[in-house]
Amino acid sequence: MAVIHSRPVETVNVVLGWLCFASWSISFYPQVWKNWKRKSVIGLSFDFLGYNLLGWICYSMFNAALLWYPAVIHEYHLKYPHGVISVQLSDACFSFHAFLLTGFTILQCFLYERGGQTLSSVCRTLLALFVCAMVIMLIVATSGCITWLQYVSIFSYVKLAVTLFKYSPQVYVNCRKKSTEAVSIYQFLLDLTGGSISLLQMALIAYNYDDWKTFIGDFTKFGLAALSIAYDLIFIVQHYCLYRHSPQLERTLEDDEEPLIS
Repeated sequence: MAVIHSRPVETVNVVLGWLCFASWSISFYPQVWKNWKRKSVIGLSFDFLGYNLLGWICYSMFNAALLWYPAVIHEYHLKYPHGVISVQLSDACFSFHAFLLTGFTILQCFLYERGGQTLSSVCRTLLALFVCAMVIMLIVATSGCITWLQYVSIFSYVKLAVTLFKYSPQVYVNCRKKSTEAVSIYQFLLDLTGGSISLLQMALIAYNYDDWKTFIGDFTKFGLAALSIAYDLIFIVQHYCLYRHSPQLERTLEDDEEPLIS
């Protein structure tokens, strides 16, 4: 079993975990607020929301299994006898919360003006393929062809794969409209903060347990933080640099002020 080298560092890790949880969790609310304030989701990519929902479902199951499913925990320690599971309670709480808030944001898409927006055929196909693959692998795991740790790891890989491209539809929509009016920049600023804290926490865990294989053992957590930071920076550049004085945004605001019937 891994040995803790410093109790104070361990305490700092716990605090960082909950700070990360708070930052990432709060990041979902600005978008919910903005949708409610505008009474519209026009300009918000539905593909992004669809990929996001699938990703958070997978990540929630991955975290829950590594924290509370004895068979998976046992298999993990067999594979990494001197390692430590870097998934914290705060990670599980965050992923469950993210799933619920993403679901609520999708509900807003049915309640507010959406301008005929819908999921693209590409998004529907990819979501269906991911779900079918998970069902097939469940049958394979049940038959004993792969371990439960391997099966649970597939959920993390799905989450990581989804994160690779889930932001792309929103980036494209912003580029096409030359505006970031539909999205709240605060969600990306908070997400950037949470991702940075998460990377710091993982580094401290690896240092404190003298186990740098932790990054490999939970590559998903590292990958999610790194990818999120990269996309957050893209959105920040779009908002504060590329489309800061967007003519499209000005026209949109003027159209909102015009009466529907002249």
